[in-house]
Amino acid sequence: MRPGGDRRTMCRMPRTRVEDMPSTIQRSDRKAQETYGATLDSAIAEYGDGERAHRTALSSLKHTHEKVGDHWEPKAHKGPSDAHAEGGRDDPHPTAGGVDANATKAHLLEVAKRLGVSGRSRMTKDELVEGIQKANDRATAKARR
Repeated sequence: MRPGGDRRTMCRMPRTRVEDMPSTIQRSDRKAQETYGATLDSAIAEYGDGERAHRTALSSLKHTHEKVGDHWEPKAHKGPSDAHAEGGRDDPHPTAGGVDANATKAHLLEVAKRLGVSGRSRMTKDELVEGIQKANDRATAKARR
């Protein structure tokens, strides 16, 4: 952060301002904002300011954070959030949308409980991931209103 900079408006890298980040990242902790901002700045330098730069920054964030409701929280372990994210941009399958599908079922149950996913105790791990994704989408849409 530049001298005299405000953490709410500027992350460590001088070009990416917090208010220019996606709303889910704006509602997240400073580390998430710094990770996204630093990666975005680097990706813009490499690829230009476009979709690829923003996908790269989001992919980087998914290695350290998981989406819970309308914001991102640090993960217990670092690494790709799901098997499809491991394949990189050439993998044709969709990712889990920020849900840490590589987490334990117990962790997913806890996240689902916090988000109020009904029927969670009877769900398989894949169903929990899908239920959390839907709950995250609802929470994000509500927060944007």
